[in-house]
Amino acid sequence: MKYGNNKYEDIKIAYIGGGSRGWAWGFMSDLAVCEDMCGTVYLYDIDLKAAKKNEKIGNGIKDIEGCKSQWKYKAVETEKEALEGADFVVISILPGTFDEMESDVHTPEKYNIYQSVGDTAGPGGILRALRTIPMFEEIAENIKKYCPDAWVINYTNPMTMCVKTLYKVFPEIKAFGCCHEVFGTQKLLVNALEDIKGIKDVKREDIKVNVVGVNHFTWLTKAQYKDIDIFPVYREFAEKYKDNGFVKKSDENWMNKYFSCSEKVKIDLFLRYGSIAAAGDRHLAEFCPGDWYLKDKETVEKWGFALTPVSWRKGDLEKRLERSEKLYSGEEKFELKETGEEGVQQIRALLGLGDLVTNVNIPNYGQIPNLPIGAVVETNACFRANSLNPVFAGNIPQAIYPLISRVCGEQEQVVDCALNRDLDGVFNAFAADPNMCISVSDARKLFDEMVDNTKEYLKMYF
Repeated sequence: MKYGNNKYEDIKIAYIGGGSRGWAWGFMSDLAVCEDMCGTVYLYDIDLKAAKKNEKIGNGIKDIEGCKSQWKYKAVETEKEALEGADFVVISILPGTFDEMESDVHTPEKYNIYQSVGDTAGPGGILRALRTIPMFEEIAENIKKYCPDAWVINYTNPMTMCVKTLYKVFPEIKAFGCCHEVFGTQKLLVNALEDIKGIKDVKREDIKVNVVGVNHFTWLTKAQYKDIDIFPVYREFAEKYKDNGFVKKSDENWMNKYFSCSEKVKIDLFLRYGSIAAAGDRHLAEFCPGDWYLKDKETVEKWGFALTPVSWRKGDLEKRLERSEKLYSGEEKFELKETGEEGVQQIRALLGLGDLVTNVNIPNYGQIPNLPIGAVVETNACFRANSLNPVFAGNIPQAIYPLISRVCGEQEQVVDCALNRDLDGVFNAFAADPNMCISVSDARKLFDEMVDNTKEYLKMYF
């Protein structure tokens, strides 16, 4: 890549999972409206046809009104072609298919274990990790071989265990994981300021927060808007909405009822522990003991969120496949729309085109002193020219330390055991998960069945 006329040109981005019918399109849109960068995005996917369709879709964006930069897209047959000499690597893959995820989410229901997401925590998250970790092991080895100096951005879940694997395999890697859950909580705090204080037109970015925890079980220990400490405001807001929840009609989730929530889990956790839980209720519930929020479907309904069935995800995939065909054929025009994700802004900052402080998932270098050094944690970090430095977040507050430290230990154990192909070690973490309110013998039966249901993706590794 080269710099001139206040912009970078000839940037090479490798996109692993380049056939994506969602995340890739959003990334293309964000790149298109960024004026000070251009280059080539190499799309690699095990589904080459999907990558080739995205190649055509991406290369048509330069002709759309509002496009401010010229990016080329190239589908390639091998990961080597994508990675060789890359300046940045984006990883956004689905480990397996929705058939395997259907087992992750729904097989535990035979034992009255319910999961609202099933991609990060609980039995579903652990089984997904078993499929994902060997894939990330290979990706890390290839990055080490073909582009060791590249910055690596991960969007794949289970986020913490994916990023941990990259660092275990290639300790010198420059990788971080991105998640937008904290952004949603900042938006909720904007709503609280308007609802309680009558302060309008506050932007999410104006809410300054201190972030601690692990991905999808992230917490805020400070929140400030100008000279206003938001914690007393949020407490008043929480007391007001603890019984019936809070849903702002103008900010209803764009997807459907399966992704909406009334913030009651978030509010309950705040009133219990005094720190602001900073992820969606669907994620937060899965990190807590199973009988708190996920005991049964009636309990889930009481807490104002929903279980997301994999049947819905399969139906949504069909719609996205149809849209892919329309975009590919030109029947539907690609719409430039900024996603609110910060990946492109992070790339800009790493190129020296502006500083950025935001939450990311990276190893603990001491930014959270009372969690293990090296464990992947989520805190703020400062992006500057070719550097990413964690912001000191301080200790996990004592009230929530037992909850977070247990999750951290479980994730560390699963990664180590999976890399060592130790299924019995993984089972020990599986059986001890707080969602597993069943006997050890039943946990073993469930684990074996779930492993068998995903054996096509595990047999080459375990």
